[in-house]
Amino acid sequence: MVSTSHAILSNGVLDSYVDILSSVTRSVEATDFEGRRLDADFAIDQVIALARQAHKTGHKLIFAGNGGSAGIASHMATDYSKNGNMRAWAMNDGSMLTCLANDYGYEHVFAKQIEFHGRSGDLLIAISSSGKSANILNAVKTARSLGCEVVTFSGFTPENPLRSTGDVNFFLDSDLYGFVEVGHITLCHAILDHSMGLVE
Repeated sequence: MVSTSHAILSNGVLDSYVDILSSVTRSVEATDFEGRRLDADFAIDQVIALARQAHKTGHKLIFAGNGGSAGIASHMATDYSKNGNMRAWAMNDGSMLTCLANDYGYEHVFAKQIEFHGRSGDLLIAISSSGKSANILNAVKTARSLGCEVVTFSGFTPENPLRSTGDVNFFLDSDLYGFVEVGHITLCHAILDHSMGLVE
């Protein structure tokens, strides 16, 4: 049995963590390709419109991320497919990643897959806590060259390079992975759930 004093301490730690997480997520900064600030609700609606347009025209959503962001990418590709009824794919196959890393370098593991499977009209959703991952930046560059739309999720520093590459960019001002990653998955769920009419 957990003592009462320990329970109170745990609630204090949890409350503090959730308060910080809420503050970080609520203070999300959204911008367009030109760096102009966007209202967060407007940005969410823009992403929904891009995603729906991609699906409607026979194209797909492509999710990319490393580490914890790869987990978010896989989770979201599953949910956007199953719950959102949109074509969605995460570039996380182990054999493919290790093959491409071995042959071309890890910085090209996503760009090469986009070369193979990407088409003009697809939507790349690029997720990176730091916004500095070379393989994510290369994926965006390749997607752009093919005529794909791009949405980015980043954090850590406002000047991170990923933040200036998307048609819509979401930035969380924290340098802690936990807050940025959980904030990113919260935003991704908010976009999907709003598109399904589950939240206003």
